[in-house]
Amino acid sequence: MTLKATPLNNAHRALGARMVDFGGWDMPVNYGSQIEEHNAVRGDAGMFDVSHMCVVDIEGPNVRAFLRGLLANNVDKLQVSGKALYSCMLNAEGTVIDDLIVYFFNENWFRLVVNAGTAEKDVAWMQQQNTASNSGLTITQRRDGNDAMALVAVQGPNARAKVWQVLPETQAASEAIKPFNVVIVKDTAFGEVMLARTGYTGEDGFEIGVAATQVEALWNALVAAGVKPAGLGARDTLRLEAGMNLYGQDMDESVNPLDAGLAWTIDLVSERDFTGKAALLAKGQNAQFVGLILREKGGVLRAHQKVIVAGSDQAGEITSGTFSPTMQEAIALARVPNGVAVGDTVHVEIRGKQLAASVVKLPFVRNGKILAA
Repeated sequence: MTLKATPLNNAHRALGARMVDFGGWDMPVNYGSQIEEHNAVRGDAGMFDVSHMCVVDIEGPNVRAFLRGLLANNVDKLQVSGKALYSCMLNAEGTVIDDLIVYFFNENWFRLVVNAGTAEKDVAWMQQQNTASNSGLTITQRRDGNDAMALVAVQGPNARAKVWQVLPETQAASEAIKPFNVVIVKDTAFGEVMLARTGYTGEDGFEIGVAATQVEALWNALVAAGVKPAGLGARDTLRLEAGMNLYGQDMDESVNPLDAGLAWTIDLVSERDFTGKAALLAKGQNAQFVGLILREKGGVLRAHQKVIVAGSDQAGEITSGTFSPTMQEAIALARVPNGVAVGDTVHVEIRGKQLAASVVKLPFVRNGKILAA
């Protein structure tokens, strides 16, 4: 099978990246030291090629009404141009087709950024709902052709300052925006640029959208400004420390999002109906999503390990696990039975042994500070 390549593939190879097959995409896992890349994001500024993710523009006079029914979170929260919202998109059974970010530009134009591996399925689902609801919308993937967009996430305490070094024309427009807001600046040295104050690391920064034809020049300029390229390895340890779900691992089409710690992204309060709402109300929450810190030596926490809860006939399961470079401890995200509380001790089955772990409130790390101990 031929792997798909982002417009930055040559740039990664020029930097000596170790490339891997990531859901059918040829992506960098690291450029040498994953730990250095992780620490650069926590302490200074690092950047990730996220061009494998898919920008989808939805346009037309009925777009807000369409998204009210399509998404579990409520787009009526987006009343000011440039606001962004994180949401799940559910099927009729109330399980997760994808998690995504939706940006509001005007009443005729919303933009979604969806996951790489689910993009084709997502767009097919949107088109199907567009037809079924007779919404008459134009749904455009910004992946191919003359209007193809690339995405670069620059993250870390110094990320925004370093972006402004490279894109000084964007500072006035983007300096005052709060997290989960976006601006578009038309005239820069790299053409039109979208800067969203969002990310997947628990640090501040921008996710930058730029024409695919311009992204390699932008990437090289950011490298020259001292932004450290980082691969999928660091991206995973950073997002896990930040307590952020990964689609396909922490939730998917087999998972009730209420059991995956995503209740905060689902609006069950307003009278608005949406796909999957009735199923969610019927199911309720049957498990809870927590952080774990391993308290005994002798193992690393990994997905699918069993979590044993004293006094419960139900076992939990680790969904994501790693060794935290920031905390220097083994940490995990886990789905456990209802009733498990922060501060409880549970046991994780690792190679035939049951090792003690503490239940902690997520996130583990945010803005460079360790919050869970």
